[in-house]
Amino acid sequence: MVARRKVAVVGVALSDCGRVDDVTPYALHAQAARRALADAGLDRSLIDGFASAGLGTLAPVEVAAHLGLRPTWVDSTSVGGSTWEVMAAHAADAVAAGHARAVLLAYGSTARADVRAGRRTGTLSFGSRGPAQFEVPYGHTLIAKYAMAARRHMIEYGTTIEQLAQVAVQARANAALNPEALFRTPVTVDEVAAGPMIADPFTKLHCCVRSDGGAAVLLVAEEYVRDCRTRPVWVLGSGEAVSHASMSDWPDFTVSPAAVSGRLAFARAGVRPSEIDVAELYDAFTYMTLVTLEDLGFCAKGEGGAFVGGDRLLVRGGALPVNTDGGGLSAQHPGMRGLFLLVEAVRQLRGECGDRQVRRADGSLPRLAVASGTGGWFCSSGTVVLGSG
Repeated sequence: MVARRKVAVVGVALSDCGRVDDVTPYALHAQAARRALADAGLDRSLIDGFASAGLGTLAPVEVAAHLGLRPTWVDSTSVGGSTWEVMAAHAADAVAAGHARAVLLAYGSTARADVRAGRRTGTLSFGSRGPAQFEVPYGHTLIAKYAMAARRHMIEYGTTIEQLAQVAVQARANAALNPEALFRTPVTVDEVAAGPMIADPFTKLHCCVRSDGGAAVLLVAEEYVRDCRTRPVWVLGSGEAVSHASMSDWPDFTVSPAAVSGRLAFARAGVRPSEIDVAELYDAFTYMTLVTLEDLGFCAKGEGGAFVGGDRLLVRGGALPVNTDGGGLSAQHPGMRGLFLLVEAVRQLRGECGDRQVRRADGSLPRLAVASGTGGWFCSSGTVVLGSG
């Protein structure tokens, strides 16, 4: 049996993000990929693995061809926003097992520009085939599913709309420190409450922004780390889980599949949630942040509302800095945002985040980070634990 190799993330990058009206999604993939390779200081010829989803009919084939790659390992897993954490887990396993030496994950989307140009409409649902056919006739939109889950948590545990608003307020405060964030102007709980209602109980600022943008992450086997220009960030453990196909299949609206993927990731990494220095969590809506914090074990079930108070999630002075770039609520959300979580986690561990850089109590850089993506309507989750040591 071949010994399993350690796996490191050595290159991360974003494409141009926010308002990008004059390029294609393929161009954003390529821009992010080139930047990630330059970040690592490695040549494209080393890449023999490629993963992508969300573009074209055969995403990894078409995008790889556009990038001039001919991989011998590919992944096109598509489970919504958690796609990229799941792909990172698959890529790390492949590299560790010797099936690939370097795997590139790439994503790009012009979701905002397409809506503005009339090339597409807002994503209210994923269609009416399969299990969805039993929900769509009742006007059960994608956002309504998240709103129902949030309302269930409020009923079960007394979580308040003001506590959920705190997630948006602190995400915006973190975004104010990020020059790449789409929205940086601070907001208050009252301003969140005063916004137009989108799906009860969510007003506009409880919901993610719509942006353009792309991202790329490069993972390599340990023997190539010495050739890189960056300090490696090691993949310590990962987990993935799916839970339900429709809302009627979901046993408990207050428990997400992160309860499973997180438990697996932390166990495989050999660390506890209390040891994590920074958390990058999928936040298409404020409730996602709150319930994911519970399900990853940062607080007990039902205590998320109290946990997110007291500026706990802030880069500056927060006990557990969360979504340090401003998250999907303020920084960028071009569709499947999971890859952006990995980019920010790696940058934080490498100490490259400028004004939004997290520091431990002794002033040192963070050592452990978790990136946890959620997909669909809370029906999939991928969690990756990363370490700088």
